[in-house]
Amino acid sequence: MTYSIFFDESGKLDREQTYSYYGAIGCDDATKIQLNKGIQTIYRYFNKKSEFHFTEYKNDRNVNTALAALHYFTSLQIPINIFIVNNKLALDLANKRAISTYDLRKLFYVKIPERLFYGLTRETSFSHEDVNVTLDHSPEYGKMRIYSKIKEQMNAHSLYRHRAYQVHDVKSKHSHQSIELQMVDMFLGLVVYLIEQSYKTNSNKDIVKSDLIYRYLDIDSNLQKFQELITIYRWEQDEEKIEKLPMSQFVSEFIQHKTKFDVLQLQKILQFRTQNPTLSVKELRELSGFTSNMAQLFFSYLRQLDGKDRNDTFYKTYTQIFS
Repeated sequence: MTYSIFFDESGKLDREQTYSYYGAIGCDDATKIQLNKGIQTIYRYFNKKSEFHFTEYKNDRNVNTALAALHYFTSLQIPINIFIVNNKLALDLANKRAISTYDLRKLFYVKIPERLFYGLTRETSFSHEDVNVTLDHSPEYGKMRIYSKIKEQMNAHSLYRHRAYQVHDVKSKHSHQSIELQMVDMFLGLVVYLIEQSYKTNSNKDIVKSDLIYRYLDIDSNLQKFQELITIYRWEQDEEKIEKLPMSQFVSEFIQHKTKFDVLQLQKILQFRTQNPTLSVKELRELSGFTSNMAQLFFSYLRQLDGKDRNDTFYKTYTQIFS
């Protein structure tokens, strides 16, 4: 049986950003087939032609598509490992040792993915003989010989630690060719968003992203699974030890912020609806300050004011998809 690992990154190792982020998921053949079949079924149902990118989610017209994909992925309980690097610290250390930024990236592109991948393969129940690794395509990987280096180091780890697996293949794919890479992108983007607390800007695009995350976490047991399946490591200190961060602390702060925001929006809509009972839904939406890109959020508030679940339409749709 083969175990497959998929890797993506968010942000570059440079001084323009405080942190860079690296994420990986791992699954066996049966789970990979199930994931691809399920997500493709969701895409067909919603007639979705293009891939998902969390950073490009700025309009909630596709909220049910995104919710279905996120929820389905979570239901398969696929582990996600995320590694965070303090860019300033890394670049300062490189400068002290007269290492160029290019050479520093070469070192980190091997060490970080290797650590993430080994984390996915060192579970006690892991008994797969072959491991295949797929990286989201980047021109840098080939120039830096990342593929052969990862394969060599992973196999060295397996031999040294008496593991049963052997890395058979390390390659890259464009994300539009891989459902798995699209899911890494979505969840890595989602986690970065929570860690950096981007939701606090309350811009229209961030309000839409926040609502997607909140509604996703509110579905069934997603909140618990999300916190259990994601493991976060952070290289922050000038020492060898890697800090392990609990996802729960970032989720808790987000939920507190979003709950307060929602209460204010519900009060505003209720006030306008009470004062102007003859307004059409569109007129009420515009008066309440919701653009057309935020229409589904507005409708979810109306459902909540009417005593219904905000995810009511999602549950009905999701049932239809897999019926």
